[in-house]
Amino acid sequence: MRVNFVLSEVATGLRRNLTMTVAMILTTAISLGLMGTGLLIAGMISEMKEIYYDKVQVSIFLADDVTDEQRQAIQGELESSEEVASFLYESREEAYARFQQQFSQQPELVANTPPDALPESFRVELVNPERYEVIAAQFPNGENGVDQVRDEGEFLDRLFSLLNGARNATIAVAVVQALAALLLISNTIQLAAFNRRNETNIMRLVGASRWYTQLPFILEAAIAGLVGGLLAAGGLILTKVLFIDRTLSGPIRAGIIPQVEWDAIITNSVIVSGVGVALAGIAAYVTLRLYVRM
Repeated sequence: MRVNFVLSEVATGLRRNLTMTVAMILTTAISLGLMGTGLLIAGMISEMKEIYYDKVQVSIFLADDVTDEQRQAIQGELESSEEVASFLYESREEAYARFQQQFSQQPELVANTPPDALPESFRVELVNPERYEVIAAQFPNGENGVDQVRDEGEFLDRLFSLLNGARNATIAVAVVQALAALLLISNTIQLAAFNRRNETNIMRLVGASRWYTQLPFILEAAIAGLVGGLLAAGGLILTKVLFIDRTLSGPIRAGIIPQVEWDAIITNSVIVSGVGVALAGIAAYVTLRLYVRM
């Protein structure tokens, strides 16, 4: 009978404050959806780092007037360096052939680029890609047949800095929305408790514990948080189906962007739903303890 009474009180409370409950659910859903999106972006960034940083190369471009002795000296230093995992020499002809293959969809660019425009180079894979400065110091630009040393990691650092900024911005907006949801939950619980103050006072007079009178309000908030979490989970599923699997299908097939698996969607959905229930329940409990006497 006690369980039935608590559940009936929860249903009554949700029905009485329907508009505020809907507002609470939507605000919670938006904040949790943004949180889930931030988690997906963070996972994609982590996978992209593993993919791209393992392929980072340092390119040592040789000067036009490099001699055979200088070229052999550079090769010898690379062979003896403990920082170098492997390296590949690329002649002008090989560089131009690779350029033609990469830009085969832009024939005008290929036609306007003379074969001798691309320099010969050594493409170096480092044991630790972050120690680019060691190679740059070992082969100074403009000396001993070296024209310039270029690190692909610089571009990746700028790319991941941009992606991290997008992730942080998404999470920041989610935090602001979560604060708005918590304030709305607090106000809703206070209003619900005020509307039912006579009932709860009678229950206390006949011996009901404070926890027993507060439980329906906490469950109301928890249910609203759960519904908001489920809506956020539905948003993550739609994001994968309509945006990731369709709009980003080309970059994913090309290996530019890692695939977002269903395991990640399910895991993040469970996380945001659990966070929704926990935040709403805790907010309701704190509100009742601080602002409502029962």
